[in-house]
Amino acid sequence: MKTNTVKLHRVLQTSPKKVFRAFSDPLAMASWNPPYGFLCQVHEMDFREGGQFKMSFVNFTTGTAQSFGGTFQEIRTDEFIRYSDKFDDPNLPGEMTTTISIHAVSAGTDLKIEQSGIPEVIPPEMCYIGWQECLDKLKRLVEPEIPDAP
Repeated sequence: MKTNTVKLHRVLQTSPKKVFRAFSDPLAMASWNPPYGFLCQVHEMDFREGGQFKMSFVNFTTGTAQSFGGTFQEIRTDEFIRYSDKFDDPNLPGEMTTTISIHAVSAGTDLKIEQSGIPEVIPPEMCYIGWQECLDKLKRLVEPEIPDAP
């Protein structure tokens, strides 16, 4: 079975701690993780090495959902996350691995993402576009510094 890989890179003007929190908090994940036109429902998220997660992306136009889940394989606070996941749909076979590297740089945070094992039926350019949209939403979540109300 042939699979695809996508790699992304961004520099975000915020701290590694805030970027890491966006990947580790279920409410944050639901807000930025789906591409435009989709909603995300986090059914389960046990964010620890060996912990499981389960999510669904819902197409807002059609109402159809695509569920997937996996396991957090390696976590280094504020630095690194690796997880595996697979779709529930048997037409999207195989297991994907996503690696997230987070590093402090002078402008904020250097973020690198690699997702491998993407099912052959998903064109890599469509996956890449989806990730770009997600990262735009991530930027809009983590870059603003909003103080608490008095």
